[in-house]
Amino acid sequence: MTIDPRHAEAERQRRLVQRLLAPDADPEGLATREHDARALRGLQAYRANADASAARALAGAHPTVEKLIGADDFALLARDHWRADPPQHGDLGEWGAGFADFVAADPRLAEWPWLADCARLDWALHRCERAADTGVDASSMARLGDTDPARLVLVLADGVAVVESAWPIAMIRAAHRGDDERAFIAVSEAIAEGKAEAVLVARDGWKAVPQVVDAACAAWTRRLLHEPDLAAALADAPAGFDFAAWLAAALSHAWVKEIRVLAD
Repeated sequence: MTIDPRHAEAERQRRLVQRLLAPDADPEGLATREHDARALRGLQAYRANADASAARALAGAHPTVEKLIGADDFALLARDHWRADPPQHGDLGEWGAGFADFVAADPRLAEWPWLADCARLDWALHRCERAADTGVDASSMARLGDTDPARLVLVLADGVAVVESAWPIAMIRAAHRGDDERAFIAVSEAIAEGKAEAVLVARDGWKAVPQVVDAACAAWTRRLLHEPDLAAALADAPAGFDFAAWLAAALSHAWVKEIRVLAD
């Protein structure tokens, strides 16, 4: 059987890159020929650049997590995540959706069980700010008064998200955005008390804003994100849920995009 030398060289280079990018790579043992050594230097430079890019991208999307563990340790964590789940396209602002699960699975971070949910809140805010800028169709709200709810779909604004946690993640985020010692004391007390928080994320102008909401509001909004059929959502609404109060808050905080009427 004849072996195509081009395929053999491509395979050799593939293995070289694979070994270099492996978490336990030993760069000194990789270069076996002169042009291997040149390739190795280039790949080492690529790896260093990739590490720096990973740290910048993830820190931009997860500022609370970076503050919690420190910039140096965060850079190492970003490097590990880059190796485990590399970007799939060129816009690094779109990379990081799996970071919270990566944090949750890392045994080194088990001492901070709230860290993964802080990452989820950071990512929700990041995604919200990158969402399309869509205003509220106020005229569509009239459909609530003249149309059977069974024919209505309540569409939330782009970027709206709900993050629910067993930890006070909004308090943690707020404390780490300032230097008020009282805020950190309040966070410590809330963690000790096992205070849970549900946070609704939405845009205020160009800025994503986290707002702590009650469990009923969180459940209702989460339902609409997955199934916007208004009649079905009302039928399954949590006990004690006040739709009128929710709608007033939703319009005030731009959680709602529009009310659509289903075709007959």
